[in-house]
Amino acid sequence: MTATAPPAPPRVVIADDQALVRTGFRMILAADGIDVVGEAADGLQALEAVRATRPDVVLMDIRMPELDGLKATRRILTGAPGEPRVIMLTTFDLDKYVYAALAAGASGFLLKDVTPEHLTAAVRLVRTGDALLSPAITHRLVERFAAREGHTATLHRELSTLTPRELEVLKLLATGLTNAELAARFHLSETTVKTHVARILNKLGLRDRTQAVIVAYETGLITPGLHPGP
Repeated sequence: MTATAPPAPPRVVIADDQALVRTGFRMILAADGIDVVGEAADGLQALEAVRATRPDVVLMDIRMPELDGLKATRRILTGAPGEPRVIMLTTFDLDKYVYAALAAGASGFLLKDVTPEHLTAAVRLVRTGDALLSPAITHRLVERFAAREGHTATLHRELSTLTPRELEVLKLLATGLTNAELAARFHLSETTVKTHVARILNKLGLRDRTQAVIVAYETGLITPGLHPGP
């Protein structure tokens, strides 16, 4: 039997206008065997670094000169194959721009005072295609900012392709339930729940559960402050 080769280390671009932050993060990631392939001090440099190095993950500060992290993220995440995962960096918990970044396709966010262990774990997690935020935290973000952003309920072009059971799973997923909690609620195995979630993401063309939560709110499937019953 041929042994499976270990995956290559994640390749990361760090975009932050503070040199000290970039240096500190680079040292932490390098110490854990993660390759920092580029750095940027503003959003325009971040775009250039991503084009030049094609990283797996971008650590993107929200507030930067020339082009802020939110606009840079929107330009990077166009839906093209092979695009990187983006983790937003912020100084403030539940920054309103984090919600906008998640809606734009970012895979999660980190506070700048994150521990070294959490930073490296986050990079490795999103590199595998998972979302960094727990559904509960995403739900809290959306509850706080969705209504303020002035979104009107719109019908996602693929929402009608979901089965009745998939719609039920999406509604409860949006309230912050984990796969284990969804399995208990529907009296299903976790494997079956994971299959439902994977099909929802595939049908809606979404990267991860974070985007699924946002779609549930922005399509009017879930209303901020109003949770579906059992």
